[in-house]
Amino acid sequence: MSILAAKNIVKTYSSATGPLEILKGITFEIKPGEIVALMGPSGCGKSTLLNILGTLDKPDSGTIEFNGLGINTLSDSNLADFRIRNIGFVFQFHHLLPELTVWENLALPMQLAGSRNDLIDETLVPYLKLTGLDERAGHYPSQLSGGERQRAAVIRALVNSPGIIFADEPTGNLDEKNGTIIMQLIQELRATAQQTFLIATHSRRLAGDADRVLEMGSGLIISQGHVDSHQQAQ
Repeated sequence: MSILAAKNIVKTYSSATGPLEILKGITFEIKPGEIVALMGPSGCGKSTLLNILGTLDKPDSGTIEFNGLGINTLSDSNLADFRIRNIGFVFQFHHLLPELTVWENLALPMQLAGSRNDLIDETLVPYLKLTGLDERAGHYPSQLSGGERQRAAVIRALVNSPGIIFADEPTGNLDEKNGTIIMQLIQELRATAQQTFLIATHSRRLAGDADRVLEMGSGLIISQGHVDSHQQAQ
């Protein structure tokens, strides 16, 4: 059974020259524990698709199912509750709140979900150790390196044990060393927790570590497969 099933997703925006069809009927499934890379040129609709799948936006038509549950008919309040409990997000920019410490940033999603303080402690301590941020928990985002901020963003996406994490260019603002650390972290989370990821990326190296690659073009999935060895090296 798939954890995510997108069926004939269509999205159109208005423009000065008329309707602009961004997604033209996207259909695919993701199985639990898969790492799937979403690739394609800028402007092909990757971010729009992630926002729709992550319930931050709504399609004009088509259906989205999580573990067999159709979410298109959920009310806005039920959708918000579903999102915070079932979906994690990692963006190209970390979006950590500058006035909160690392610990406070990571605890916030759990607090919004109604978690007890003891559960927050039990959840955050292992993740901070796993990512090497255990001695940085009391620091503010401005006191962290770019790689450390992005590692914190990955933890924040994980704290409510979501069914799937959507990552939009998670290594886009990082140098090669820190990008590799994030890639290794994603692989480790899949191995230890069977975490599922859908990752929009331009990085052939990151896509080469995925189980599958969905290639987008002109608002459609134009191919599915793997990144071969010479492409991965690029």
